[in-house]
Amino acid sequence: MLVTIIGYAAAICMVFGYLPQAIYTIRTRDTEGIALPTFLLMFLGSVFFVVQGFMLGNAPLYITNLITATCSAIVFGIKMYNDYFKKR
Repeated sequence: MLVTIIGYAAAICMVFGYLPQAIYTIRTRDTEGIALPTFLLMFLGSVFFVVQGFMLGNAPLYITNLITATCSAIVFGIKMYNDYFKKR
């Protein structure tokens, strides 16, 4: 029971840690201070945790990382667009 509570607490912290950056980036399209490799690696890490969560049957793990992977992918996409396509 305590392990489940800790898992849900971690899930809430992770989601609310990612959301402000994702929301800010989506609204402003400002990616000047964002390191491209950081969000690529955060996306990949979240994807691996989604897979692990499914394999373990751990709902907090895969739901949290599904949300964070989505946020990371959006920020990564906006960053790629700003850095490589918008300049042309």
